[in-house]
Amino acid sequence: MMAGPRVGAGGELVVSRVDQVAAWLVTVLVPAKFYLLFSFLLGYSFTLQRAAAEHAGAPFAPRHLRRLSCLFLLGLAHGVLLFSGDVLMVYAVLSLVLFAVRDTTSPTLLRSAAWLVAGTAACLLAWGWLTVAFAQPLRPPDVTAVVHEWVTAYRGEPGAVVEARLRSLRDTLGWNILYGADMLAAFLAGLAAGCRRVLAETDRYRAWMTQIFVCGLPVGLAGSVFMAVCRNGPLDARWYDIGSAVGVLTGPALTAAYVCGLLLLLRTGPGRRLGHVLAPAGRMALTNYLAQSLVAAFVFTGYGLAWHGRHGRSA
Repeated sequence: MMAGPRVGAGGELVVSRVDQVAAWLVTVLVPAKFYLLFSFLLGYSFTLQRAAAEHAGAPFAPRHLRRLSCLFLLGLAHGVLLFSGDVLMVYAVLSLVLFAVRDTTSPTLLRSAAWLVAGTAACLLAWGWLTVAFAQPLRPPDVTAVVHEWVTAYRGEPGAVVEARLRSLRDTLGWNILYGADMLAAFLAGLAAGCRRVLAETDRYRAWMTQIFVCGLPVGLAGSVFMAVCRNGPLDARWYDIGSAVGVLTGPALTAAYVCGLLLLLRTGPGRRLGHVLAPAGRMALTNYLAQSLVAAFVFTGYGLAWHGRHGRSA
């Protein structure tokens, strides 16, 4: 997303077979899975922060609101200056909902999460069918014009980069609200898991995690493959939102399989060694999130090297 599609000297879109395969694999394995994972962890961490405040004898509400205010401001700066796909602002707003439902029972939280996922998928599916039925396929000259516009903006002066970020934030506001419901579902699932101390008592839930991994992996991969077919071909771009609807429905299964598979791996000897290697990075998730945007912005925009559109997805 930061690097953009590869373009030729005349501004035309250049797509190689290797780039197509790379984009296809990324769609299968990553989108609609990892933002759910981060959302789940934020919902889970809410219970840890609340317990820490109670242990310290400090009122939780002011501490929580202060953290959310800082998170929102960080997200605003990140979205305007570095990466228009920022999610921190959405997380800050959704965390207010967590505070409102903090004493809700786990079954109610999980039922609400399921309804939110179903509602998000239904909206995407309805919009997708309308697009397939009534929209015309994009012509190559139209695609080239759009690509040229964004490449020019991101390779330009810092002011042009910021202007493009602001335009992108405005254009994606509606979709952020829609996908916010999907993220909220993961927040609620994380809150329910935190109340049950699932990640702290993995031995207690080991059989349950094994079953989720075995069942969730094929379901999630099948949905992700269909999403890749709609987003990256052979179906054309009109099918994008139908693929996204299926991805929203099956993404939680693959996300849960990732989580449970990793937790089960960490119970083994090699897994424990891997956990020790990864733990420091895990404690710096926010730093890593912002730092990768800073590095990518320097490499791909007019802030630095301005390599936007010069390399394909595989590179």
